[in-house]
Amino acid sequence: MTDATAPARWVATAADFERLCDELSTAPAYALDTEFHRERTYFPKVALMQLAWDGHVALVDTLDIDIAPMRPLLEDGAVAVLHAAEQDLEILQTCCTVLPKAMFDTQIAAGFVGYSSTGLSALLARELDVTLPKGDRLTNWTKRPLSEEQLTYAAADVDHLLELRELLIAQLERAGRLEWAEAECAELVERVRLRADLDEVADTAWWRLKESRRLKGVSRGIGQALAAWREREAMRRDVPVRFVLSDMAVIALAYRPPRKASELRDVRGLDPRFHRGAPADELMAVMEAGRELKPPELRLPSADISDSSQRATVTLVAAWISQRARALRLDPQVVASRADIESLLAGRETGRLASGWRRELVGEPVLRLAQGTASVALDQGALVLEERSYRTITAPDAGTTPE
Repeated sequence: MTDATAPARWVATAADFERLCDELSTAPAYALDTEFHRERTYFPKVALMQLAWDGHVALVDTLDIDIAPMRPLLEDGAVAVLHAAEQDLEILQTCCTVLPKAMFDTQIAAGFVGYSSTGLSALLARELDVTLPKGDRLTNWTKRPLSEEQLTYAAADVDHLLELRELLIAQLERAGRLEWAEAECAELVERVRLRADLDEVADTAWWRLKESRRLKGVSRGIGQALAAWREREAMRRDVPVRFVLSDMAVIALAYRPPRKASELRDVRGLDPRFHRGAPADELMAVMEAGRELKPPELRLPSADISDSSQRATVTLVAAWISQRARALRLDPQVVASRADIESLLAGRETGRLASGWRRELVGEPVLRLAQGTASVALDQGALVLEERSYRTITAPDAGTTPE
């Protein structure tokens, strides 16, 4: 069935928005969502904010309204309820310079009661028998006026979130996992807060390059310098990083750095504007600075696993964790990411698997595996961790026939 969404109030003036924030300040919880575009900008361009509380829904025209007056609401402790909150939190951090003091992400919560990275539409259909209106993912939220279909779709995204939260909390309490879910939501808020340090974002930008782990020696310093310069340029100009320099060009320049500007024209993926003149000189200067970076100055990922045998170990451990998580009705992505596994195997005690419920659930068994006191075996098609027998089995040499 399709549930009717509560009539939405259109908020298009600063005065109306301030009154709205005053109303929200008395609510113990409110639902929040945003619609934005960032195809041609570095920072998201917020086109609409949706809010719901106590049976009310408001749509805020953020093209004409500064949402900074929302800051006291975010700081006062009322619970902000969102679904797949990460990008919305980034917007709040950018526009309001603060994040909600209390936040509940229904997607995270669902991951602790058996759902796996579930979209809001599927979750509402399963838990509340609500069918959301179909939206167009290519819709233009910056056009005015918005169509009735757009307004209905936007309002529906928040109209049932508070009710969904209550249902999920009840399930989490029955499973004894409410504290786990709340801690995970708080951790997401903290991760987004740390990203507000734009210098840190730039300095660690090379980690986010797909091929960065393969860079060695001088190439690592050049890759770090190029990625950081590109990130800062994109921020300064408010354009996507690919508009400054493509990923392919960054990696190609780091792998085989040219020694003179005339060689730039031979670099694959490099825009011709860098072939000569001031842009070429600037690029050469960035690479030279990268060459001079000493090992202590390199910003390496927290778990820098580049050995191929270790990567195979990570893959095997990830498969076991995924299997164990599903058996316990947990979303494997909630339990551990590949980076979490790499951090634990690298011996770092600050990772998520090294403490709390994750350590008890999967961290301790994986540590026994890493220490050689446990091994992985197949049991009726399933991976199991068991005490190690210390009997090494070797394959016969190539070309020999087993007796």
